[in-house]
Amino acid sequence: MPFQLVDRAVTVSPLPLLLIEEARMLGQSVSRATHRRIRKGVYVDGAAYDALKPWERYAVRVLAFARRHPSAVLCLESAAVVLGLPTFGEARDIHVYDPDRAASRRFGDVAVHTSDDPRAVTSVDGILVTTMIDTVVDLARVLPPAQALAVVDASISSVQGGSQALPELSARAASQRARRGRVHLRWLWEFADGAAESPAESVSRAVIEWVGFPRPVLQRTFRYEGHRDRVDFHFPESDAIGEVDGWEKYALADPDAAAQRLADEKRREDRLRRYGHPFARWDLAEAWRVDPLVRALRAAGIRRTYAPHSTFLATLASYSPRTVRASR
Repeated sequence: MPFQLVDRAVTVSPLPLLLIEEARMLGQSVSRATHRRIRKGVYVDGAAYDALKPWERYAVRVLAFARRHPSAVLCLESAAVVLGLPTFGEARDIHVYDPDRAASRRFGDVAVHTSDDPRAVTSVDGILVTTMIDTVVDLARVLPPAQALAVVDASISSVQGGSQALPELSARAASQRARRGRVHLRWLWEFADGAAESPAESVSRAVIEWVGFPRPVLQRTFRYEGHRDRVDFHFPESDAIGEVDGWEKYALADPDAAAQRLADEKRREDRLRRYGHPFARWDLAEAWRVDPLVRALRAAGIRRTYAPHSTFLATLASYSPRTVRASR
């Protein structure tokens, strides 16, 4: 079964969790001036918490909840944190699955879900979550399409037997009574590709498709001047290359190493241009805004081949690129 492998599990909080009873045993003080209360009796360093990215804050909240409620089964975005799937911003709620409830309910920031369709449950380092396949199908139903694509792409690239992953996802969704999201589920199963190596690539693929550009080849390798250069996107019609940057790869602690990586990337791009490949480069924020990505592709000589999908493009409008996790 392909969905049994979890190789990107996140079960350690981005910040150390300080339980009040442990602090008392160790003689440590917990002050409102220096600590942030995450859940009842669970604290973290306040300044460090404020400095976290939105998805990191959500991970702290999810793992603090799991520490206090070890018998709870996490689902949806909360399960995605533990399973190492892409997450977007800081979700409002901690999501819990409870099949014994008569109806779903919310308790503060905890949303407890039930369903007529049973979910399988697994334990990841002692944290109970819905299984990878159920978590992916659930998120595919409820997330906006570009985000859902990032989740599906990530799931099929990270499991054993990836070639069978999509049929298994499709079969699980088809076996359920739930009808929510069935239209864009069909698009996801047709369009998902485990060759996408990051959420930035998945979102970019969606935008490229919806704007009406030809579908690119992913992870094409070129061999010039004794080098092996693999690119994110290749557009065979124009022989153009597209690269989406998360820029985290250049944010190294060692300034010399960062400068060397930038220099290597510049030489790589120059080499590909010398052999006749127009080059388009953009980042995740530009993909979300659509127009900058369109301008980059047009400048590289890539032309639209069909009309834009305005309905799909409209699903991008309300999501800020500043709060989207750009790597997994």
